[in-house]
Amino acid sequence: MDYENIVLKIENTIATITFNRPKSLNAINSALLDEFSDALHQIAENEDIRVLILTGGGEKAFVAGADITELAKFTALQGKRFSRKGHAIINKLQDLPIPVIAAVNGFALGGGSEIAMACDFIYASINAKFGFPEINLGLIPGFGGTQRTPRLVGINMAKEMIFTGKIISAEEAIKHGIVNKVCSPETLMDEVFQTAKIIASKGRVSLRAAKMAINDGVNVDFATGCGIEINEFALCFASTDAKEGTAAFLEKRKPDFNAGLNG
Repeated sequence: MDYENIVLKIENTIATITFNRPKSLNAINSALLDEFSDALHQIAENEDIRVLILTGGGEKAFVAGADITELAKFTALQGKRFSRKGHAIINKLQDLPIPVIAAVNGFALGGGSEIAMACDFIYASINAKFGFPEINLGLIPGFGGTQRTPRLVGINMAKEMIFTGKIISAEEAIKHGIVNKVCSPETLMDEVFQTAKIIASKGRVSLRAAKMAINDGVNVDFATGCGIEINEFALCFASTDAKEGTAAFLEKRKPDFNAGLNG
């Protein structure tokens, strides 16, 4: 489908989705969610893609929350449907079998923080801002913010952020483990692509196994998590990744995981 609210770009093994409503600070509306969902489906179906990058169009925002002109008209039932839709799409993002990097280039508020936190990690511009201002609208985060945030920063910090609606800087976000790296606005995308290319050079099967072991293991007890790791480790041996990687080591050469894409 043709997109009006996002831009999907695929370069070799790296895909980029840019939220592209800069006049509205890339605010989320129903149309953007539909396009985002479709793009995620395309990426999931494309087995050549190894890494996805998310960023925002323009210089001011990643995603500055939901479009309040749309929210203001919701009934309780419409609000529930919108929240369910957002949850489903952000869960689809989190469940992608490939690594996902958020390149946060400005405001990541409300749904913007929720999208970024569902990525595998975040690189942020020094100008980036994070927060959940929904409380100032008489609302609460509705796309997973009350659940992912305490798991990421701890329950007390999450409560302070959500109860007060305060906005934190990229430098504060890195202290709380929200952000992995803070970059200048000019170098953000270069830094993200540099890391994405390193990840994309690894085996698709082993990347998938690593992501699944971490994501599935983190919410269970330690022994169960170790069992998940054992199973994913074993499954790697059924792929050409392990064969190529071990052969390359023994032959003292760099592995070429792109030579044998496999399921």
